[in-house]
This record gives sequence, C-alpha cells and structure tokens, in this order.
Amino acid sequence: MKAVGLTFNPSGDEKVTEVKTLCAKVIDLLNELRADQRNEQSRLLSVAITEMQTAQMWAVK
Repeated sequence: MKAVGLTFNPSGDEKVTEVKTLCAKVIDLLNELRADQRNEQSRLLSVAITEMQTAQMWAVK
C-alpha cells in the first residue's frame, strides 16, 4: 500500500482510491512472487513493480 501512496488523495476522489487500491494489490502480488525468486525472474518482477507504480501515477494524474 505504501508503494502507491494509498492515503494521499487530496481531492477525495473515489476513483483515485479505487485505482490506487487495485494497483497496490497487483504490486503486493508481484512482491510476493519476487520473494520466491533469486534469478533473472526477480529482476523482471522488480521492473514490473516499478512500471505498475508508474502506471498508477499516470492513471490518477
């Protein structure tokens, strides 16, 4: 939840909260998968997490 700044929503827009919540769930899942890896897959999952954070930022902007 920290990865998307879930509590930061100055406008109080419910859609912003929904987008951030969904992105946070995906990031949490990717992070769990990454914990089980110790190779190239771990790096790729890290990139996917970063890209999800970026997508969330653009979506709520």
